[in-house]
Amino acid sequence: MPKRTPTSRGKSLFGEAAPETKPTTTAAYRMNIDGGSRGNPGPAAYGVLIREARGEVVAKLKKYIGRFSNNVAEYYGLIAAMDYAQSHGVRAIRIESDSELLVKQMRGLYRVKSADLQPLYERAQKMSKAFDSFRIDHVYREQNREADALANEALDEVEGKPASPTATAKSNSPERSGARRVAARFRGGVLYLLEDVGLPDGTVVEVSIFPLQKREPS
Repeated sequence: MPKRTPTSRGKSLFGEAAPETKPTTTAAYRMNIDGGSRGNPGPAAYGVLIREARGEVVAKLKKYIGRFSNNVAEYYGLIAAMDYAQSHGVRAIRIESDSELLVKQMRGLYRVKSADLQPLYERAQKMSKAFDSFRIDHVYREQNREADALANEALDEVEGKPASPTATAKSNSPERSGARRVAARFRGGVLYLLEDVGLPDGTVVEVSIFPLQKREPS
């Protein structure tokens, strides 16, 4: 009997097929999640952007959760996304996260060594099995910037900082926009903004570089 050659179908960023709980014909909701901590551990929050099957944004979730690590905040975001789906009768979901640690742990490729993460992991695993279809994929930060912005908005609100430019549509107009801080990531010689600044093409801006603390997997 001839050997079957593996194909690239179903491959993810990691190269492994993304598992689903059960096959389904139901169109999946796409949920981008992110969690962040200023201090790691320090003030922490999560952000979740939820799109229905046709791609329309139906919900934006953000919440300050206290003093925790980045990885704890990532799991809170995952659980919040699944809780939204269950409470709204959504039976098929696709999670997108820029946390390689969380994605590989949920896929069973990494062991959960942290005592802080263990109960969150167990809860997330139990919740994921209740869906007709559950899939979790890793994406780069640039593809997850809306969820990242929501998490940062939650932190800014707790710290009493002005609302992010993405919080209201009016603040994106050139007449109302002024100097503001915008997170960015440098990759391959290109500086990628992590939120939509809403400026017209050709706008000249001045950039000051202040490197932020990198996330460390636990």
